[in-house]
Amino acid sequence: MKSAVETLNPTRVRLTVEVPFEELKDSLDAAYKKINQQVTVKGFRKGKIPARVIDQRFGRGAVLEEAVNDALPKFYTEAVNEAELSPLGQPEVDITELKDGETLNFTAEVDIRPALEIPDYSGIEVEVDAVEVTDEDLEKSVEQLRERFASTSPVERAAEDGDVVTLDLEAKVDGEVLEDGVAQGVSYTIGSGELLDGIDDAVKGLSADQDATFTSELKGGSAAGKEAEVTVKVTQVAARELPALDDEFAQLASEFDTLDELKADSRKRLANMKQYDQATQAQERVLEKLLELVEVPVPEKLLEDEVNTRKHNLEHHQLGQMGLTLDKYLELQGKTAEEFETETREAAVKGIKTQFVLDELVKKENLNVNQEELTEHLMRRAASSGMSPDQFAQAVVEGGQVPLLVGEVARGKALAVVVEAATVKDTNGEVIDLDDEDETEAAVETVEAAEGAAETTDEEKAEG
Repeated sequence: MKSAVETLNPTRVRLTVEVPFEELKDSLDAAYKKINQQVTVKGFRKGKIPARVIDQRFGRGAVLEEAVNDALPKFYTEAVNEAELSPLGQPEVDITELKDGETLNFTAEVDIRPALEIPDYSGIEVEVDAVEVTDEDLEKSVEQLRERFASTSPVERAAEDGDVVTLDLEAKVDGEVLEDGVAQGVSYTIGSGELLDGIDDAVKGLSADQDATFTSELKGGSAAGKEAEVTVKVTQVAARELPALDDEFAQLASEFDTLDELKADSRKRLANMKQYDQATQAQERVLEKLLELVEVPVPEKLLEDEVNTRKHNLEHHQLGQMGLTLDKYLELQGKTAEEFETETREAAVKGIKTQFVLDELVKKENLNVNQEELTEHLMRRAASSGMSPDQFAQAVVEGGQVPLLVGEVARGKALAVVVEAATVKDTNGEVIDLDDEDETEAAVETVEAAEGAAETTDEEKAEG
């Protein structure tokens, strides 16, 4: 077999392959064997029909077609390996010449990962928010804790902001009560925004056994997105009472004996959260700077596939679970279809570039992923998926997705290397030395966020 490579553009090549006919022998033998098992000829036992009889009865062309279909993937793979290419997706194959007994010639056009030059990235400088826990931050945190331990008691008065009301609801569309539009005994905190738009104004001022009617767009159910006439009846009004902010509360809400100890622990927790946020911010900004340094051509077909994948995931998974259409989502976001298309394409480009650049860095820096790192990543992904680690691991193995997870961790480690070499300062001008453990974990999450749906561009998945 002889092959040659023609570069059509930085992300696409054409392979020209010439195969001497004798190299088709194994595939021809397999073709005769396969046809033998599929046909019957009077006078011959099944599977024992001579090749010359098959040629006479069914035509040599049918045998050649079967043999070529069997042989093409093998010769294509040999040509790819010989040229040391990194193909993306399936090739477009064209048989240019097939002479029985002489030769098989074909071409294969395929997108490839572009060759990238990673420049010196040690000069990258970024600024991040300083870690500062204010008294307001602490007060808000403690108040949220008090909210969790609030109690309620029925009151004989009209409902006010913050009250917990028990409601009966009935929704009509075009004058007809919806089958799934009736609910009783619904508990709702006025001002929480957790039910229908307009319900707060409708129930405020109502006492027990009073009702009101208002119109609202339904967020879910059989009539999601439609305007409904909603009748709401208050069956009980209960006032929320927050516990006193004292040592007794600290003992109730935590393992601490005093309020001062509780506040000190809360301040420490807030500082840790802000440090993690700071690390994430550093990762994101360093990644942006890195992508600016590298010229990355993006295969057009790969980009179109990625854009379509993102749209499909949003429309049929995320929005579907929320009972929203894409048009309604855009209306709520205040975006036009053109703006959505532009944003989706820009995000897809960034995801693909992120993967290409960091994969190149993995090779350049000779980074490897050990079993402990892979296990930690798997545990985190399992937690976010709502599956147990064992269930998630089984799904990953059965789906052949282990290389994808390894790639995610490796790219996170590559980004962490760049961050380590960069200069990170906070808004106070202080140089930040990020914690190594936080840095790596945040880097993996940052890479996942940047790639979005772009995991579909991984070689392993594209070729599968």
